[in-house]
Amino acid sequence: MAERVVDIRSIDPIEIYGVNDAKLDQIRKYFPKLKLIARGHDIRVKGEEEELRRFEKSMDAFIKHHSRYGTLTESIIDRIMNKGDETAENDSPLNDVLVHGNGGLAIRARTPNQVKLVESCLKNDMVFAIGPAGTGKTYTAVALAVRALKNKEVRKIILTRPAVEAGENLGFLPGDMKEKLDPYLQPLYDALYDMIPAEKLNYYLENRIVEIAPLAFMRGRTLDSSFVILDEAQNATGAQLKMFLTRMGPSAKFVITGDLTQVDLPKQQPSGLQPALNRIADIEGIAIVYLDTNDVIRHKLVKRIIDAYDQP
Repeated sequence: MAERVVDIRSIDPIEIYGVNDAKLDQIRKYFPKLKLIARGHDIRVKGEEEELRRFEKSMDAFIKHHSRYGTLTESIIDRIMNKGDETAENDSPLNDVLVHGNGGLAIRARTPNQVKLVESCLKNDMVFAIGPAGTGKTYTAVALAVRALKNKEVRKIILTRPAVEAGENLGFLPGDMKEKLDPYLQPLYDALYDMIPAEKLNYYLENRIVEIAPLAFMRGRTLDSSFVILDEAQNATGAQLKMFLTRMGPSAKFVITGDLTQVDLPKQQPSGLQPALNRIADIEGIAIVYLDTNDVIRHKLVKRIIDAYDQP
């Protein structure tokens, strides 16, 4: 029986061990023939030589993934152990920081499919990002929009979503038009406030450099020299989606995000997203990126909840 000491000094140990050693216990399940003793930045491993080499290779993949994406979730550990990490050898600049947010927060694509989303946006003027909750569709798109604005690639950012209640009847909302509609648009504000200082963002909003509005407000407009994001597109009807997609000006960039499993429209009103995807799938200049539960970067339970709801 051989023994190794694996040094993880290049990463915060909690990223490998997890809270209450949850991740370490998860890793142990993939190496039942090894004895693992973790102390600080060292993991002492005993077992057969072949298993030791497999363990070292896996630890190297975990550390490389974290260094590139700034995250190592339990779902990522599972993916690397089951399929390998297809990004481990990817040194593309697409893995770089998209934008530095407030407090020096480094915002980057954190999963392989988020990297595909970034790459697709660089190569295409219209991109659909389709996937379940928590996969970073909107957040990555907003980061790309903020970067484009900072780099003066566009003159403004336009963020829109259908004003549809998520299975609730909220009734009459008090206040002026903005106060009535802001609750529907709050997720977009949340992302922006992560990436732009509050004072500057308020200036952008007041001067319509950043515009957040319901989808219905896009009718009749030509959206040009702008990075435009339609969020929650599964809650748009076929007519609304056609209206929005045909607003595109010659110098615009469009990103459309949606979750086909969470349609909040009335039962008699079908979503227009899937029919739109079927129609535009083969149009040159349009890309469709699908994200899945492996891209979930919220709490580990979110992936399990999504998987549970996907069961028949």
